[in-house]
Amino acid sequence: MGVELRPFGVACNLACTYCYQNPLREAGNLRQSYDMAKMKAALDREGSRFILFGGEPLLMKLADLEELLAYGHARHGGSGVQTNGVLINDAHVALFKRYNVQVGISIDGPDELNDARADRKRAGTRHSTAAVQAAIERLCREHQPPGLIVTLHRGNASAAMLPRMFDWMRELDAAGVRSARLHLLEVDDATTRDTLALSVRENVAAILGFARLQDELKGLRFDLIEEMKRLLSGDERGVSCVWRACDPLATAAVRGIEGNGQSSNCGRTNKDGVDYLKADSSGYERSIALYHTPQAYGGCHGCRFFLMCKGQCPGTAIGGDWRNRTEHCAIWMALFATIENQLIRAGETPLSIHPLREQREIAALSRWGTQTRVEVRA
Repeated sequence: MGVELRPFGVACNLACTYCYQNPLREAGNLRQSYDMAKMKAALDREGSRFILFGGEPLLMKLADLEELLAYGHARHGGSGVQTNGVLINDAHVALFKRYNVQVGISIDGPDELNDARADRKRAGTRHSTAAVQAAIERLCREHQPPGLIVTLHRGNASAAMLPRMFDWMRELDAAGVRSARLHLLEVDDATTRDTLALSVRENVAAILGFARLQDELKGLRFDLIEEMKRLLSGDERGVSCVWRACDPLATAAVRGIEGNGQSSNCGRTNKDGVDYLKADSSGYERSIALYHTPQAYGGCHGCRFFLMCKGQCPGTAIGGDWRNRTEHCAIWMALFATIENQLIRAGETPLSIHPLREQREIAALSRWGTQTRVEVRA
């Protein structure tokens, strides 16, 4: 579980065309100020290491940023920052080094491959991308290699773009980057779907391409691939939140703190432009309902990969309705089937075809049923 501190909410210096936070921006739910005392009080209540998040957290005044990073260092030995990287300068790097800050950077590739992560002045997008690339290289040299988040779309993961993307990954590997999280495009509007969304076949081909690429890299790893292998082996330890039966009303993997000290959830679930308060307790109503609901009606009934996937992230649910399974179901199913065959050829028995799979499903449903907020009947 992680604490995300969002001083400015979803305010950002970029205007990325596909950002999952756009519904909040379009609804006018932007926060332009923060209360340092209330944020610290909320962090004291959480009592654990935090990561500064956004929007873009480096929009903060440098003195306020240092105050929060010093607070994190004094109490937890360090903290984190998730940033688009455009604003990183000498002063930021000095703070990161002084206060043991782990940096995560969101970038989709070099040059034109990152154009979907647009600068507000579109003519400045390539300049901003170059600044991010320079920041990555500098952090590798002078501090710690940043972790990357890369969203796959038509601009960077089509068949024509993948060779350049893979060359970039080789360059990052040589520079010292060790972690890249691959995200499928989260589609919230028709324009994004029409201009950026890859087909099922293209997404599968891209991810399998990254899997082959990983075999030749020295240290850079794509956590998505490793996690799917572990899940098919029945090992959920350490896998990302998207595989862990997320409750969109009380996202366990993300405990958000807004600039006014308010508790909030992972922003990927805010599809109607409202940043709802976090529920007091977690439940598994979505997972239980998906297990029993036929696939023709948005559920997962009968899927041999249910225990691995559990309907995946509610932020990517069909029609933007978290009660449905992910709209990326066909992609994940094809990838799980491919890895399943690889494990079989290696002499293993994947959980998906294991004779005890149904018993494991029943046990999971029983466990979830004791933790739901309301009674759910099949």
